[in-house]
Amino acid sequence: MKSLSYLVHLFTVSGVLFSFLALIAAIEGNLPLVFFYLAIALFVDGVDGSLARIVDVKKHTPNINGEILDNIIDFLNYVFIPSFVIYWLALVPPGLELISAALILIVSCYTFANNNIKTHDFYFSGFPALWNVVILYFFILETNTIVNFYTIIALSILSFIPIKYLHPFRVSSLRKTSLFVLVIWMVNTTLILYIDDLEKNLSEINMFTWYLTNFYFLGLTGMRTIKDYFPK
Repeated sequence: MKSLSYLVHLFTVSGVLFSFLALIAAIEGNLPLVFFYLAIALFVDGVDGSLARIVDVKKHTPNINGEILDNIIDFLNYVFIPSFVIYWLALVPPGLELISAALILIVSCYTFANNNIKTHDFYFSGFPALWNVVILYFFILETNTIVNFYTIIALSILSFIPIKYLHPFRVSSLRKTSLFVLVIWMVNTTLILYIDDLEKNLSEINMFTWYLTNFYFLGLTGMRTIKDYFPK
């Protein structure tokens, strides 16, 4: 089991490689490739915790702090790479690139250090520094740089406001449904990013489904937040 524990940690560390590859893709200006590598890193982050619990890495490799390791890699893929993309590819108005990147980095440091970032039922309390998803939406929705800048400001503020955000892998309520919707979202997103020759009708259906999946997650966010203010 000790060997398996080290393999699980090695699997987690693979996220660093994908972070580096995403950085190279960003320097080359290839955003779809950036999203590809970040998606693999997201998959690794989504399953490594479950693997760690199954193998019981804390028991078999007590010399390695998997939580710190996971947080380092998450910060690279969720925060550092997206902030670099925003700066390097000028996704905000001229002159505001450094300010935007710095705001993301500083606010996200608070998010990662916040001991109250997760609720008892594993929702995130405050915007959970999903900047990799934010730049993905900038790309898909083709938002202009001014909208992008004010979105960054708004989400930075929301990092300090206790709105509850779904963690589809950890929240037990409607977990199967949430994971199913997440898979649909991932398929829709993949088609949007990488399949250019979809027929018009299929493309419209795909975008409609993509919006529906987003409304599902927004709905759960709203309902869980309201629950705090209007308990039964």
